[in-house]
Amino acid sequence: MQTSERQTIIVDVARRTGRVTVESLATRFGVTPQTIRRDINELCQRGLLSRTHGGAVPSFSISNVGHEQRRALAADAKRRIAVACAQMIPDNASVMINIGTTTEQVARALEHRRDLMVVTNNVNVVNILSGAPGIELVVVGGVVRPADGGIVGDAAVDFIRQFRVDYAVMGASALDEDGTLLDYDMREVKVAQTILDCSRRALLVADAMKHERTAPVRIAHVSRFSAVVTDRMPPTRFARQCREGGVRIEIAGDVTALA
Repeated sequence: MQTSERQTIIVDVARRTGRVTVESLATRFGVTPQTIRRDINELCQRGLLSRTHGGAVPSFSISNVGHEQRRALAADAKRRIAVACAQMIPDNASVMINIGTTTEQVARALEHRRDLMVVTNNVNVVNILSGAPGIELVVVGGVVRPADGGIVGDAAVDFIRQFRVDYAVMGASALDEDGTLLDYDMREVKVAQTILDCSRRALLVADAMKHERTAPVRIAHVSRFSAVVTDRMPPTRFARQCREGGVRIEIAGDVTALA
């Protein structure tokens, strides 16, 4: 069994039973306690578990991990997702890019494109695309959140309502199996919902790890999107929600689009 598969099962068991122990997990998987401790350490670093004496409990956080830490998580997957997403956006289009480490990678993948208008509430995207000769860059006004450079608040919402863009590129902090997109900050969620309302097509960029996380504030249902760009086939129930909603699933690095 691969490490990622074992860790996914550990998180699932913790959420179903409320607690896992090193001893019981080592017996279950036929591995050493040291291997399980390494798994638990990594899952705690990812914010999925919280350590207890002899084991761990599920971590149902109401706050996100730091921006730099999120950048480092699944970095290769995010780059592949970004390239696949950028390929879905034609020249001579208008694009709105919201807050997120994966959406920032999409901005990098679009940096050398021509004849694009990009509207963003992400200061990091502004830094990436400012000076790009083929891109007209529009910065949303509002309050800058110091933790990650996200521009949020009522002023940002009002600014975005002026637009009707061809594409929205959006991320989420967590994805429920029932198709719900979740985040932590109500101000950010209001901006994300407005971006959805002001776009003709919405592309969700999310690595597989987002299915392992939870967050308290609902953004929208995945059926609001035209496509989900990810690095691995989503869980069965989430994939079914996509299929029933007519949402394309694009697996980054795979030439075949699954639906």
